[in-house]
Amino acid sequence: MTDSDICPICSSDKRDKKQIMVVENSRDMSAYEHTGKYSGVYHVLHGAISPMLGIGPDDIRLKELMARLKDDIEEVIIATNSSLEGETTATYITKLIKPLGIKVSRIASGVPVGGDIENIDEVTLLRALDGRIIL
Repeated sequence: MTDSDICPICSSDKRDKKQIMVVENSRDMSAYEHTGKYSGVYHVLHGAISPMLGIGPDDIRLKELMARLKDDIEEVIIATNSSLEGETTATYITKLIKPLGIKVSRIASGVPVGGDIENIDEVTLLRALDGRIIL
């Protein structure tokens, strides 16, 4: 989003710096910002792990994420895409962070609003069922 190391969102005193949402790119960050519901800070990876494309963990901003975790962080929310690359990246990040004792969560996935269940893939349906909420 900016050329500096810290963007205006993350440098704001109004943000909860104990909660980091990890996204693949600045467009994803902007999408969450438009909801007006997230008050933590972000970490933009600038990509996702993709062995097929020759993109490994060292090619995205994981070292910078791990450096940020030395501060007083309570939760890391992994908000990568639900693509194979996004899931691979989420799993890799989880394995890095869990041993540190920091809470790691993953954004929910499921049936989109206005979506027809008959057109939803099996993995998405299973996640929607597993992530159901009590009404």
